[in-house]
Amino acid sequence: MNSIIATPTRAIVHRTYGSTHGPITRLMSPGDLGQLLKPFVFLDLFGFKPQGGQKGFGMHPHSGIATLTYMIEGGVEYEDTTGKTGVLPTEGVEWMRAGNGVWHDAKPVGDSSISGFQLWVALPASHENTPAESLYLAPSQIPQAGPARVLLGRYGAAQSAIAAPSDMNYLVVRLKDGERWRYTPPAGHNVAWLAVNAGRLAVGGPVNTGELAVFEESDQPIDFVAHGDTSFVLGSAVKHPHDLVMGRYSVHTSRAALAQGEAEIQRIGARLFHEGRLA
Repeated sequence: MNSIIATPTRAIVHRTYGSTHGPITRLMSPGDLGQLLKPFVFLDLFGFKPQGGQKGFGMHPHSGIATLTYMIEGGVEYEDTTGKTGVLPTEGVEWMRAGNGVWHDAKPVGDSSISGFQLWVALPASHENTPAESLYLAPSQIPQAGPARVLLGRYGAAQSAIAAPSDMNYLVVRLKDGERWRYTPPAGHNVAWLAVNAGRLAVGGPVNTGELAVFEESDQPIDFVAHGDTSFVLGSAVKHPHDLVMGRYSVHTSRAALAQGEAEIQRIGARLFHEGRLA
């Protein structure tokens, strides 16, 4: 008997297409599904073709979190207040551990369409007010095992170059039409979700393009069958044990930590304004 059929798998307990505002679809935020899926607290699926005068995302701050941006299509010029600048190409990754506070920006390269996912990860108390660090990875620097590219954590023999702040995996998976795949999460990864950006999956039930699905909290594997060539991101983790204390651009574990992070954001922002880098 096929083991995929014989072994119980996780059920989907929630699904959403999120809310769309212009070129951004917000699939998860700290005030809704982030409470269920922490340390994963925020997920945007963005996509647009630059028009005249469109300058990108604009310089903006974060603290208390790490952001991971994965480019599905197109490239962006990046800049951050750790001093790094460059171009992030198609299938490249930006990892920004904001910690105590950072500002960053991304602008489309040329007039080609861009699309991607941006994920926020809540940092543990030991990391949330540490100095900001950033890492930019070319596609060749992202390891792969089977159909999965490992953005965070480890899958099979593939381990991300990014030091995850807690026990978590974040994968980009591509399956061909009719292809089957089983994901067996590491021990303790009772949080699990996926979001599809192309194609359609059967995962106990259908999950369509643009949809995010949340799995029940358990230690069971997850089985996938692709209907059409399909691409999706998948996250699993040990649950973040802290409250989510939110600011406008920040998520911390306490009011005191949030106040410290916001003070640093204001300090950096004042410098950027003095330098003429903020409107």
